[in-house]
Amino acid sequence: MSDFFKPRTDVAPFNFDLLVLPEFTLMGLATTMEPLRAANRSANQELYRWRLLSHDGEPVRSSSGITIPAHARFEPDEARDALMIVASFNVHDHSRCVLARLRRAARRGTAIGGLDAGSWTLALAGLLDGKRATTHWEDLEVFAAAFPKIEVLPDRYVVDGARFTTGGATPALDMMLDLIAAHHGLNLANQVANAFIYDHQRPATAPQSIMSVGRLAATQPQLAKAIRLMEERIASPLAIAALAKHVGLSPRTLQQQFHDHLGTTPLGYYLDLRLDVARRMLQQSAMQVSAIADACGFGSASAFARAYRARFSQNPTEVRNAARRHET
Repeated sequence: MSDFFKPRTDVAPFNFDLLVLPEFTLMGLATTMEPLRAANRSANQELYRWRLLSHDGEPVRSSSGITIPAHARFEPDEARDALMIVASFNVHDHSRCVLARLRRAARRGTAIGGLDAGSWTLALAGLLDGKRATTHWEDLEVFAAAFPKIEVLPDRYVVDGARFTTGGATPALDMMLDLIAAHHGLNLANQVANAFIYDHQRPATAPQSIMSVGRLAATQPQLAKAIRLMEERIASPLAIAALAKHVGLSPRTLQQQFHDHLGTTPLGYYLDLRLDVARRMLQQSAMQVSAIADACGFGSASAFARAYRARFSQNPTEVRNAARRHET
């Protein structure tokens, strides 16, 4: 594990700066910052210090329209133990003003991470080349295609040397709890988790889920497993009979479970899942429509177009053209 996760023997507080980009999510910020506050409160001493930074020192507007003040402008040469980029929507537009400063901070040896779309900012700065990294599950395929020098993983969070990336808000909470445990012991991390009534069980390497199946996993584990298998086999879909066999059910029982708990059929659910992935790729990547069809398990571009049109009342090429017009 990197120096970022080494046990703390220094009595000085750990200085954690949060570079907040416009259209960030409040939940992402909270799951990164609040564990630090709770750790200080539980330990009854200042173990962590944090600041909110913006690219210009001015307040930053969140995706929900709430504006938060910044403590200061992001200066790359300032001393800090770690820097986290908190970003979400339209990250390409908001990243340009900080890329050079991030590269300068990296040359100082600063541990730098990205939450959610913050991974894109790091990648655009060239700071993830040759590294393992993750981003939000919606963007994994597009991110991997855009940055072939990065080993993109579907993990909840990834730490590789002085770089750390998380898939979203709750993976960030997982990472912060693990960070507190590494710095100051599991007992303190458990106290922080308990303060949030959070059952911290998932390891960093657990895959991100396209659908939250927490309750299903507890009550219908075979159905949850079937959904996980669908998520893992987007490009080469399993036949429903094979899927049922993998989870130890008959095809008829699997059909019934999908109907009873999700109000659909396994085939319909699987198709919608693949089409949702395809729509994001059309909107966010430069891949050819035929390549997207193949990546989402369709035998031909024409079969993909028919299925897409039936679901969204649009042709894939219309979505791609609209995305290009938005970029310009």
